Amino acid sequence: MRSEAEGAVPEEKQTVTSGEDTAADDAKGKKKKQGSFWKELPLLIGVALVLALVIKMFAVQAFYIPSGSMENTLQIGDRVLVNKIVYHTRDVARGDIIVFNGLDSWDPEAEVPEPTNPVSKALRAVGTLFGVAPNEKDYIKRVIGIPGDTVECCDAGGRVTVNGHPLDEKSYIFTDPVTREQDKPSNERFKVTVKEGQLWVMGDHRSLSYDSRSHRGDPGGGTIPVDKVIGRAFVIVWPFNRVDTLPIPGTFKQPALKAAAALTPVTPLALGFAGALPLTWLTRRVRLRLRGD
Repeated sequence: MRSEAEGAVPEEKQTVTSGEDTAADDAKGKKKKQGSFWKELPLLIGVALVLALVIKMFAVQAFYIPSGSMENTLQIGDRVLVNKIVYHTRDVARGDIIVFNGLDSWDPEAEVPEPTNPVSKALRAVGTLFGVAPNEKDYIKRVIGIPGDTVECCDAGGRVTVNGHPLDEKSYIFTDPVTREQDKPSNERFKVTVKEGQLWVMGDHRSLSYDSRSHRGDPGGGTIPVDKVIGRAFVIVWPFNRVDTLPIPGTFKQPALKAAAALTPVTPLALGFAGALPLTWLTRRVRLRLRGD
């Protein structure tokens, strides 16, 4: 006969956990997670900065509006996004609002005081990098004339013309918010033919803008090089109550302007053919005479 001790089935061991122990474990877990978050935060910030720099360098850049030269379209303090890829897929078009570098060609339009201490300089550099502080070397204007265009002001109606066709600029030229009086297309007369690789640009606030008209004594005759264009401003992103797109005004879509642009590259070719035909005929006649035919 087996004894009770031999026949007894041992009971399973049970672990009892108090509420205090569970709470302590939860607290330790939370502290561990918080500690991990703070350790990872610098890495996350670093990755975000690197991504922002890559995007800024190759795709989209924020730009701070430092002056009133583009009012009412753009106000002082507005932030716009600039597409840096678009001109790799198409040429600069009339009516585009572009940001370009004016270093060594145009004087700064808005004087920005130089920071006086290292911290301020560092903050300015970061702010400029991300478009929240002004950069006195970059400008923002509207393209009026592209290579081959003849831009003139003014016609009998006081309008700017491109290749003899007047522009209707009422939709974007500065209008005084108090008097409702609108700027004239230009207070000075001019006529310029835009050379290859150059652009004629003007601000929407014509009475205030220091644009191509004011730089006619410079080497480019007031025009700016196409290769200095950083990109096209396509949207206002700050402040929120001014968020809006920046489309090309309808006046620049006139069929007559497009026809003039289409003729520009064709004209030299046509002239070449016109000169080649009589030259070919004359050469053939001389050869026939020499052969006695």
